[in-house]
Amino acid sequence: MNLNDQSRILNFIGGQWLEPSSGEFLENVNPATGEIYGQIANANNQDVQLAVDAAKNAFTTWSVSTPEFRFKILNNIAELIDAHLDELALAETTDNGKPLWLSKRVDIPRASSNFRFFATSIMHFATESHVMEDKAINYTARQPIGVVGCISPWNLPLYLFTWKIAPALAAGNCVIAKPSEVTPLTGFLLSKICKEAGLPDGVLNILHGTGDSCGAAIVAHPEIKAISFTGSTRAGAHIASVAAPRFKKLSLELGGKNPNIIFADCDWEKMMRTTVQSSFSNQGQICLCGSRILIEKSIYEKFKHEFVERVKKLTVGDPLDENSKQGAVVSKLHFDKVMGCIQLAKDEGGTILCGGEVVKPEGRCAQGYFIQPTVIEGLPSTCRTNMEEIFGPVVTLQSFETEEEALQLANCSDYGLAATVWTQDISKANRVVLKINSGIVWVNCWLLRDLRTPFGGVKNSGVGREGGWDALRFFTEPKNICVEI
Repeated sequence: MNLNDQSRILNFIGGQWLEPSSGEFLENVNPATGEIYGQIANANNQDVQLAVDAAKNAFTTWSVSTPEFRFKILNNIAELIDAHLDELALAETTDNGKPLWLSKRVDIPRASSNFRFFATSIMHFATESHVMEDKAINYTARQPIGVVGCISPWNLPLYLFTWKIAPALAAGNCVIAKPSEVTPLTGFLLSKICKEAGLPDGVLNILHGTGDSCGAAIVAHPEIKAISFTGSTRAGAHIASVAAPRFKKLSLELGGKNPNIIFADCDWEKMMRTTVQSSFSNQGQICLCGSRILIEKSIYEKFKHEFVERVKKLTVGDPLDENSKQGAVVSKLHFDKVMGCIQLAKDEGGTILCGGEVVKPEGRCAQGYFIQPTVIEGLPSTCRTNMEEIFGPVVTLQSFETEEEALQLANCSDYGLAATVWTQDISKANRVVLKINSGIVWVNCWLLRDLRTPFGGVKNSGVGREGGWDALRFFTEPKNICVEI
């Protein structure tokens, strides 16, 4: 298998790599250099129809295959991802701008773990039975939905692409999948891996292109019965408006404006080290990053001084340099958005404690999209900077005096995806976490993920849950069967 041919990304339909029916291609840009290095097929409704036809044809056999059969193929995919770790990591970094060490350590290993986890899970997936004394036995059968759509974002391209595809395939569905047109490369390479792993033709179809052309056609297609989407709240709202009247199943994992609550009795060194990480990992382009740091007033000045000093030491530069802690943001469009948000914070009266400037590395990355990690204070909790998702290397600091004030600040956002709480008082931790309006709360840690647990948010952060049994339940339909005794 040759993963090196990356200059022309084609659609993968029915086991074949096809040019888009329109003949239209998009430019693929390396965000670290600003250079165009490839072309991306821009699929439309005709390509989606071809993929749906291929998926429907494959569904007749894939849906009734044994869990053991599906396990073997999905596990093969996981093994091949591991075998091509270095090539996939380099592709991810080239496409996304993140440091190569991060792609190797997190993104690609997690992609293989997703396939391996759901390959194993389907072997143990069970349903319920209920006995009506002397009358009947009820049992629940869970059957695959059919053809489903999986649309993933650009921040963790292969990581989140496989997070959706793996459970859908494990449950017996056939998939029409679309990676972000901003970061399509590892999705394209996954199609090659799936072909070599023995996945039957048509079971997984990977289409590339814009949301307006390709994504919209997937969402609206009447024979695609479920949509799993990760992306912005704005896009999620539009998808819901199209899919809901068609009674499609929907799983929407959307934005976040996550609070990081730091009490004075925290483990200081662990908190400080982890808070730098949770603020700026992947250039702050993770929906779980803590972008609003809430600090108990008695330690605010101490925290501010040490945090800023540590952030200033984060090296921003060439993602291929192992010493770079921060790479490029994903695109020129996103670069302009983040810089606009920093200017907005200034206009709202915020004080830039560090960062806030463009970085121009020497050499090959001189034209790349690099931004200094930025820390801001002095803004009210309800200003736009503290309410709207920036999704970049930007955090704000706010102080609180009581638990009640900390909770008020944490919950004032329209989002509710994740939160972090730092305290050594277990009673305080339990009181606080139950009152935070969030789908995920970490206590004295961040981004520790057990794949068996439900993942998702409340309010504007989405609808539904991914992960574990929740994902397998989403990608199946329950049928109650009552047998009279």
